[in-house]
Amino acid sequence: MSQNKIAAVSRSEFGKGAARRTRRAGLVPAVLYGHGTDPVHLSLPAHELALALRVANAVLEISIDGGKSQLALAKQVQRHPVKPEIEHLDLVIVRKGEKVTVEVALVVVGTHPSDAMVVMDQQTIALEAEATHIPTEVDVDITGLEIGATITAGDLKLPTGAVFNGEATDLILSIQATPTQSEEVGEGAEGEGEAAEAEQAEEA
Repeated sequence: MSQNKIAAVSRSEFGKGAARRTRRAGLVPAVLYGHGTDPVHLSLPAHELALALRVANAVLEISIDGGKSQLALAKQVQRHPVKPEIEHLDLVIVRKGEKVTVEVALVVVGTHPSDAMVVMDQQTIALEAEATHIPTEVDVDITGLEIGATITAGDLKLPTGAVFNGEATDLILSIQATPTQSEEVGEGAEGEGEAAEAEQAEEA
């Protein structure tokens, strides 16, 4: 869980032109909502925000125009398609002790047989956790697994306080045999044969 103090300023200008001016000033346009409150449009310092959002599901302690600070979860981050810049941010107000559902990255640890490969069915898992104790990742230990083995959601060791609300049988990953060179050649030849047949059909 990442929690950072950031001073924000309220903004009253909207639209693409206003957003561009905000970003040129070294700020990121954002909107804060939740808990039955009206949405509040903000500008956040770009550099401080970028540092805070290096960790997924960051919880920010935000003070608006020098007022009382409140906790907010970074819910949706819009990034520039090319430049390392944040273009817009959606923030959801959270309270200490409150449960939130977030997507947490799955990280494979351990080793597998040299003639095998790990096939991930899911890259993240949706967990319910306390807003101020959101795990940054969940380890998936493949130590000792042989070809044909699988890991399901029920096999995962979740961080304290985190709950998975899906099915325990949901597939996370499987250990599969690495394709042999002859199989790869066979697949390539089959593809070439299908292409030749299609070409002959077109000529006919």
